[in-house]
Amino acid sequence: MAITSAIVLFGITWFMVLFVTLPLRRRTQGDEGEIVPGTHAGAPVNFDPRRTVKIVTLVSIPIWLIIVGVILSGVISIDDFQGLNRMTIEPSGGTGG
Repeated sequence: MAITSAIVLFGITWFMVLFVTLPLRRRTQGDEGEIVPGTHAGAPVNFDPRRTVKIVTLVSIPIWLIIVGVILSGVISIDDFQGLNRMTIEPSGGTGG
């Protein structure tokens, strides 16, 4: 695995974990009953992006290490996916038509 592939894999893993963790333990202005004029009732009350980034990074690193370990060990390879070999081009014997 090249360094570029590892970085891209970490980015994909990080964003997937981010999208899973964003709705967890979220309190909205509608839940609190204190809606600021001009904002939506679903806006978060106490969103802390630094805390979210720390949690997402700490969760995504072990997940990324497991995925990299599986890829580098060869436990699962591209040959394990049989569906990829369905689209073969067979040479034609005639003139077509």
